[in-house]
Amino acid sequence: MLKFLLERDTWQEIFDSLGKNKLRSILTMVGVWWGILLLIGLLGSARGLENAFNRLFGDFATNTVFVWGQSTSKAFRGFQEGRQVSLSLSDAKNIEANVEGVEFVLPRNQRSISATRNFLTGSFQMAGDYPLLDQLQKKKLIHGRFINQNDIDDRKKVVVMSEDAYQQLFEKDEKAIGEYVEINGINFKVIGLFEVGNINMGPRTDMHIPFTTFQQIYNRGDKIGWMMITGRPQFDIKQIEADAKLLLRNLNNIHPDDQRAFGSFNLGNEFKKMTGFLVGMQFLTWFVGIATLIAGVFAIGNILLITVKERTKEIGVRRALGATPYEIKRQIVVEAVFLTLVAGVLGIVTGGLILIIMDYLFGQGPEAAIVNASVSISVVFVALLILVALGSLIGLIPAFKATSIKPIEALREE
Repeated sequence: MLKFLLERDTWQEIFDSLGKNKLRSILTMVGVWWGILLLIGLLGSARGLENAFNRLFGDFATNTVFVWGQSTSKAFRGFQEGRQVSLSLSDAKNIEANVEGVEFVLPRNQRSISATRNFLTGSFQMAGDYPLLDQLQKKKLIHGRFINQNDIDDRKKVVVMSEDAYQQLFEKDEKAIGEYVEINGINFKVIGLFEVGNINMGPRTDMHIPFTTFQQIYNRGDKIGWMMITGRPQFDIKQIEADAKLLLRNLNNIHPDDQRAFGSFNLGNEFKKMTGFLVGMQFLTWFVGIATLIAGVFAIGNILLITVKERTKEIGVRRALGATPYEIKRQIVVEAVFLTLVAGVLGIVTGGLILIIMDYLFGQGPEAAIVNASVSISVVFVALLILVALGSLIGLIPAFKATSIKPIEALREE
């Protein structure tokens, strides 16, 4: 077979056959070209969406649920309906100790504040946090550091602020690390600057101070605003959310059927929905692309059947001169594979160019909807294998049709 493919006469015959009707040959290849273009374009777009999604959530512990207290909707054990529910540090510790599958529980506090430096002032949201926050929601630090355990233990008056807060309180290019800002009348030392990310789970936070410092300054005692509950990867975060709420109802004397007492946002559940959508999109892409390829390859088969009909006399002469049925079949199958491969390679190149243009137009900047839209070499290789397989199979139909013609009848054909 290799020797046959390397012979000049083989390719001369292929080009002569296809060149007899150039327009028909080109139109035949369009179906395969469009199919592979669609496959590469859609797969690359799906990968770009996945990359954008991963960049958006890449710094977050996605198997997480946020829980906060609201007001009760049912009277229970002497407590009236409408009672405000407040979470506490002991609630967080009980969840971490008693709910199966929990990896971390991070209590948080937050309030609106006014900050001043020299003659510049601004209103911001400030949170009291533990160092664990930087592990669960990684801060993109520009300068300095995040809160550490020493800050917690010593109740230090230090602050990590966002780039937006820095721009409101400092002059352009002015050094911030080591400087002081006045927050509600108390001086805090700036220890870090962070870049505001594309997404912020929970209320917007412009400044972070040690959790213990927040407790002391604002006399919060054991009370917390809300908590982040992170589950281990092998556990269902929806079940963890249900178990945590059940435990909180028991700890806070809330009716078992009261669904309003605690608010929550299940990031893990939303993350699974999005990943499921991306998987479904990739499956649909493969299905649509391969279906279009098959349709294009069938068009090639139909054109080759017409070509075989037109070449009936030529085939009869070759058979009369000693050409075997295998040689006739081989020639036609090679023509089919050649057409599909040429159309497929053109489709891959065109699809790649479209992805490059798409990435240039829509993949720039931190809020890009598509990031690095591309397909892997393995996908291109699989697509080419599919083309070769389909081209070979579809070429067998006209090949068997050609060899079914008897030489005498072929020679009589006008």
